[in-house]
Amino acid sequence: MPVDPLHSAPRTPRGAPSPGGPSVERAPTAAGADAVEVRRSARRRRTVSAYREGDRTVVLIPARMSDAEEKRWVGVMLDRLAAQESKRILGDAELAERAGRLSGQYLDGRARPATVRWVTNQNTRWGSCTPAEGSIRLSHRLKGMPEYVIDYVLLHELAHLLVPGHGPAFWRLLDAYPRTERARGYLEGVVAADRLPYLPAARSE
Repeated sequence: MPVDPLHSAPRTPRGAPSPGGPSVERAPTAAGADAVEVRRSARRRRTVSAYREGDRTVVLIPARMSDAEEKRWVGVMLDRLAAQESKRILGDAELAERAGRLSGQYLDGRARPATVRWVTNQNTRWGSCTPAEGSIRLSHRLKGMPEYVIDYVLLHELAHLLVPGHGPAFWRLLDAYPRTERARGYLEGVVAADRLPYLPAARSE
């Protein structure tokens, strides 16, 4: 699993939406389960913000931003909102229940941990497991991250109960989870934000 820097919170732009000013609106588009509307403002220079409006997400960006930058920032802001909305912290019992549900959904119920719990002494890993004991531990630094990221780390450790190491057989288990690459990208971004030379374990082919 990846090393977790001491200051691992994703860096996000500061500032509230610029008041007034013309804006360019784009029609809502589907981004996974999210309906997203991007609004460009000539008066907005550098700040990016987002908020929920009914069943869609509105992302406010500077008018001069390129299409590639727009796409990147939409992803960043969707993740930021998801993290804010998942502030309800799962207790150990809820975490164990979630692990059981994920095992049944993606691993045919074959991974059956004896214990699943949060720990506060795991500053160099997102998660770990001890197959001989059937125990899984998740770093408290994951708390507040999007739920799909927590699910990925849980599945990663559940898969280690079945397959040690990071060989092809291990990654085939995680291929069943549709947000594996997105979650890995999120965690890599957290590490890169602090410019540390640690990255999540690379896929072995």
